[in-house]
Amino acid sequence: MSAVEYRSILKYRLMITMFPNDETCPVCRKACLDKYGEHALHCRELPGFKYRHDFVRDALMDILRRAGISAKKEAPVNFLTDPSEGRSTLRPADVLVFGWEGGKHACVDLTGVSPLVGFRENGFVAGQAVLKAESKKVEKHAKACEDNQHAFVPLAFDTFGSLAPEAVRFLSRVQRVVHSNFSTPQGRGFVFSRLGFSIQKGMAAQFVARLPAILM
Repeated sequence: MSAVEYRSILKYRLMITMFPNDETCPVCRKACLDKYGEHALHCRELPGFKYRHDFVRDALMDILRRAGISAKKEAPVNFLTDPSEGRSTLRPADVLVFGWEGGKHACVDLTGVSPLVGFRENGFVAGQAVLKAESKKVEKHAKACEDNQHAFVPLAFDTFGSLAPEAVRFLSRVQRVVHSNFSTPQGRGFVFSRLGFSIQKGMAAQFVARLPAILM
């Protein structure tokens, strides 16, 4: 991670302003490109949004490869879709882990959210955003996977690095595999630290792509 990227992540975590003033997003023109960088991270029309998702997915694939777990990214499974829209929204599994649960392959679906979703609303509870993201993924894809003899693993995280329970459960099992394969101390904590760093690195790339040159 470069010095500019590192500074941008520190500013985001400490809520130090990164952009000179609030202004309309030049890409989606639907929301404010706020001073703290929230919209720069989460605007789906900015090119960096997909980059962060793919960067974390590739880091997960590398972790699985190093652990000796057989998996494939962007695997076509022909049943992952939005139930409200039918087969017109068919999409591949972000990561397909072979023989993961009772001999069944597992479809791992990554999603990243802001921990500040709903911050201005009454009843805001810290940590709820990532739980809701996990719940939505389960509601959308779990039944289709079950009907097609696959397990479903929602891997939800927020931009502060928190992981939803199913993600923790999945990664803990991967970590145990790493422990069994590598007895050296370097293997301890490798899975969570590597994935956590990849989340921050992906965000940093998004920030740097949007920051004015004078602030870099």
